[in-house]
Amino acid sequence: MASRRGLAIDGVLLLDKPIGLSSNHVLQRARRILNARKAGHTGTLDPFATGLMVLCFGEATKFSGGMFEADKAYAATVQFGQETDSGDLTGTPVGDAVPGPYDWLADEASVTRLLAGFVGVQQQVPPMISALKRDGKPLYAYAREGIELEREPREITIHGIELVSRDVAAGQMVISVACSKGTYIRTLAQDIGRAVGAGAHLTTLRRTRTAGFDLAQALTLEQLEAMAEPTAALLAPDSLLADLPVCGLEPALATRFSLGQTVAAPPGGPSAGRTRVYGPGDTFLGTARRVGGWVKPDRLMALNKESST
Repeated sequence: MASRRGLAIDGVLLLDKPIGLSSNHVLQRARRILNARKAGHTGTLDPFATGLMVLCFGEATKFSGGMFEADKAYAATVQFGQETDSGDLTGTPVGDAVPGPYDWLADEASVTRLLAGFVGVQQQVPPMISALKRDGKPLYAYAREGIELEREPREITIHGIELVSRDVAAGQMVISVACSKGTYIRTLAQDIGRAVGAGAHLTTLRRTRTAGFDLAQALTLEQLEAMAEPTAALLAPDSLLADLPVCGLEPALATRFSLGQTVAAPPGGPSAGRTRVYGPGDTFLGTARRVGGWVKPDRLMALNKESST
């Protein structure tokens, strides 16, 4: 019988976050549905945003670090005519409104050229209404107190922007953005608006990809809750490590490796760098660093776990 602490469930859940909920709220709901003891996410989404969240349970949390560094992709609706203090529709309007008409939106070639100007490495100033911390306090907390702090620009990369659709009469366009970690699409929308002198903010934001995962693979909370066996939706912990080369160990070396011992590297494969390690029967053992002819344990799957205490 499971204890009040929940089950020691290991795996990765791809979830389609609904609008209006915080990322932590979504994580805790999924955790309750699965009755999981330990859980964490690999990157937040604003409450107004929707889309792909990668949630980790149990041993999978050990291998989630690389997800925070991963590139991401979004679909976003940009509304021209007004900036807000948050950069999205939940904020307070700031500055002067710029009413339409927005005839320039009708020229697809011009809009495409405009968006192309934002592709590449650039410096982006994070918004005040964000979870970034200063002296241990998130910036949004200062903003709520009416305090505006100077923020250092951060280097980000926009890998690509595509125009998906546009509504000239409404002064809106939908864009698809592929970008590096730490990119604020809200700030990008403001910068696009300033470039055309029209002011802008986001009305929708939906994460569609992160690392090797796609929104099409994700479930909603309702779909997860309706499953007879919700744990069947979990991917294996090593799904987080698909970009790492594989190192297979024979039984004796696998046992020693699982105990935290450095072992001789098998022939073949890279001579240096991180690798995911497997034992007999393709059992995932953890990650390691290959140094010369040796495999040094990095993060290991726990041995002899009890699943219900």
